[in-house]
Amino acid sequence: DTLWDLAIAEVEKRENSDDDGKHVEVWEKSVLFMGNKNGGKTTIILRCLEREEIPKPTLALEYTFGRRARRHNAPKDVAHFWELGGGTSLLELIRIPITNNNIRSFSVVLVLDLSKPNELWTTMEKLLQVTRNHVNKILTKLEKTNPEVAAEIKQRMQNNLQRDHPDYELVDPFPVPLVIIGSKYDIFHEFDSEVRKIISKTLRFVSHYYGASLVVSSPVLLKARVLINHLAFGYDKSKSISVDHSKPLFIPAGLDSLTQIGPPPASNSDIGKMRANTPLELWKKVFEKTFPPKSFCDLEDTKDPAQDLQYAEYEVDFMRAQKNQELEQYKRNASKSWKEMEFD
Repeated sequence: DTLWDLAIAEVEKRENSDDDGKHVEVWEKSVLFMGNKNGGKTTIILRCLEREEIPKPTLALEYTFGRRARRHNAPKDVAHFWELGGGTSLLELIRIPITNNNIRSFSVVLVLDLSKPNELWTTMEKLLQVTRNHVNKILTKLEKTNPEVAAEIKQRMQNNLQRDHPDYELVDPFPVPLVIIGSKYDIFHEFDSEVRKIISKTLRFVSHYYGASLVVSSPVLLKARVLINHLAFGYDKSKSISVDHSKPLFIPAGLDSLTQIGPPPASNSDIGKMRANTPLELWKKVFEKTFPPKSFCDLEDTKDPAQDLQYAEYEVDFMRAQKNQELEQYKRNASKSWKEMEFD
């Protein structure tokens, strides 16, 4: 072995052993944050990592990490935090942080802006659908190459709900651990009580249906940190629960039920007229009747990163400006040449 090989082996030996020389496993987990644009994802990440930084807009897919020791003098576990910016406009980037190598230790945090109920279902549906499709592709490959791991992941999600739970056969657990966070509670709290009830009941149903945990509170950071620290560093789950729609909601996965949630907030005659193949589809139709989907594009109002002062570099910006001038000149010349062409 070379000197470098010996040094690496010594460092690994120290990091993976406690004071008694016994092997200590170092956990390495990954968490993907996604949701509405400007919904507060970056703020939640910074607070979970106890960083006093001013949040900046997320341009595409950003990465950071945190390290925590489970006890004194123990090696620190590592948590990888990914944040998808742009709302639903950059869905193809989801496949980058979720891979075959980290699928066993991967989880998702969906942050929904409660101040925009007309965008809520569309944002939630698109992000969860694309994420689920990608995870399922990975699981399909694992079933051929490593069936034990694939079975372990699927069984783990099924275990979020006890087999004797009355809803065990009615729900469709998300393939990886999922936490849904409702942000902008201060604005949401000013809504009419009936509106708040519809949104809260819908989020409760969606969370329960996917086997997810739900946080709708103010400040959201205190409650969210408990769930995120569990996903990222293996901290104990909170056993507290709050399901009163007139108050902040905090419902860990598996502790809710369809009986407690109740039926969709619509009259029996309206529900009878709605054609739905699944409970999720029925709740969607009821929700969108009250909050018609708003036609929006997450790419609108997106600032050009090249014009952002925080990324300013004189040489690069000068060359870019020069190339832009050349491009405009090329367009003008091309336009003239097309106009001068004669067609039979």
